[in-house]
Amino acid sequence: MPMSRAMRLCPELRVIPHRFDEYSRQSHLVMDILNQLSPLVEQISIDEAFIDISDLPASGTEIASNLQMRINQELHLPCSIGVASNKLVAKIANDVGKSSAKGRLPPNAITTVPHGEEQNFLAPLPVAKLWGVGPKTAQRLNNIGIVTIADLARFPEKELVRIFGKNGYYLSEHARGIDDTSVINSHEMKSISQETTFAVDIEDSKELRHIIRSLAETVGKRLREHQLVGSTVRIKLRWSNFATITRQVKLTSPTDLDTEITSTATNLFDKTWIQGKPVRLIGVGISGLSTSFRQLSLWGRTQYSANDKQHQLQTALDALRERYGDAAIQRASKIKPKHQN
Repeated sequence: MPMSRAMRLCPELRVIPHRFDEYSRQSHLVMDILNQLSPLVEQISIDEAFIDISDLPASGTEIASNLQMRINQELHLPCSIGVASNKLVAKIANDVGKSSAKGRLPPNAITTVPHGEEQNFLAPLPVAKLWGVGPKTAQRLNNIGIVTIADLARFPEKELVRIFGKNGYYLSEHARGIDDTSVINSHEMKSISQETTFAVDIEDSKELRHIIRSLAETVGKRLREHQLVGSTVRIKLRWSNFATITRQVKLTSPTDLDTEITSTATNLFDKTWIQGKPVRLIGVGISGLSTSFRQLSLWGRTQYSANDKQHQLQTALDALRERYGDAAIQRASKIKPKHQN
């Protein structure tokens, strides 16, 4: 509504001039506090951000309470926080907390969704609360009897994909409280990962290990392209019931070698996976990134350690694949034997 019309309709209306410079200054002060708490902060608007606190020892609720108190006291600003295992549920928790605040004062809520309770928390909410569900999509869902997020979670995933295309898959996952997106700090690459979701759950150990190797090789290639090494290898596994777990281990020294990433990821997998348990998704990642460098040998170029030789081999493999394509050279385990007549 134009301001002139608003003033005609409401002669006693009090107009407060905007102060965009001050808004921006206060936003920077809030983000500075967040960045002091964790290096993984993703600002999504002038007054909203995601923060990854998974490596901090205190509970999410305790961290949120201390953070809110600091912003209240130092900046004299209200601050509502949603705490959850992923960005999707944390954002919705924050929205729910703010909307349920009573009274004339600005909301100053903390809403925590314990790990494992994501789907139960979302269930009674309208589908329009989910990411990617605008008014048109909400209406289409309502037309097929889907009103709440619980309705959406119960609806067959294959049917959602048929109706909504690829977005149907994400609608089904989000309705169960599943969100794989990472908190992304735009200033610096914090991790590199690769994952794949299977059309049909896989329970064959040999095939799963082949996939881990392939994912690890992709991660290693991206490290070398960016001239980076990583110090922590991580795997992600999702079971057929959508439960998702991650496991990670810190290396003795940073690496960009396919063989080291593969062996570490495979060891994590072997310690985690139960023989024959179906796997829906598998991922391999590496974090703790730093710039890659090679230390020259003290005794000249004629003597190489085992690690030096691995880097020479990796460099040669990368050069061959760059020139002739990824299929130019493969491991013997990937080559299927020809059947003899």
